[in-house]
Amino acid sequence: MTEWSQEVFPFAPHFSRRVEASFSAGRVSSDGGLLLLREAERKIGLMKRVAACFTDRRRQGRVEHGVEAMLAQRIHGLALGYEDLNDHEQLRHDPLLAMLSGKRESDQPLAGKSTLNRLELPGGAKRYHKIDYESEKIDALLCDLFVESHATPPGEVVLDLDATDIPLYGYRPERFFHGYYDGSCYLPLYIFCGDQLLCARLRPANQDAAKGALDEVTRILTQLPQAGRRGRSCCAPTPASAATS
Repeated sequence: MTEWSQEVFPFAPHFSRRVEASFSAGRVSSDGGLLLLREAERKIGLMKRVAACFTDRRRQGRVEHGVEAMLAQRIHGLALGYEDLNDHEQLRHDPLLAMLSGKRESDQPLAGKSTLNRLELPGGAKRYHKIDYESEKIDALLCDLFVESHATPPGEVVLDLDATDIPLYGYRPERFFHGYYDGSCYLPLYIFCGDQLLCARLRPANQDAAKGALDEVTRILTQLPQAGRRGRSCCAPTPASAATS
């Protein structure tokens, strides 16, 4: 096969300036917006607080990628629209993502898809799945972040409850057909106050959309200081909620 050795490609000059394309920029990233996410995350200490909700049972002397670093890699990847774990076979070499994940050197590779998979699927064989999370701590963290976003605790909260679909392909655990969405899916419950998320509960689609909603609302109002004195909930009149409630 022909091997191209040309490294500089000249274009028409711009007045007296030379215009050319070359491949001398070194390692680059197309996700410059990560720097803004980094400033926002550091302000509230999100990654450290999320990592505190996990228990790492691995032998720490042999750990190359800590829980906080893996969470930073995965969460920032999701924020950029990289939902598939396979994306991280290339993202693990992204210099900006390495910086946000706490790597001292930008050329240090991040966790691969198999390592991240063991982070996301706790409760399996103990030989492979040694990282667990406590859902109660994550629930409390969402409420804490909501309260901290206000100068004073709100005297009243209006909760917006809704259920929507997560389409499923192939044979997944608790895979059921849903008539309204005309396909197999999960039916998670989301609870918002304004634009802030207070609850995200993954559920199978073989149950009523309102199942467990009262328990979640009661928990949230209990965890919000002062807000529990005056609280009311509403369900957004969306087609999904109207059809499944």
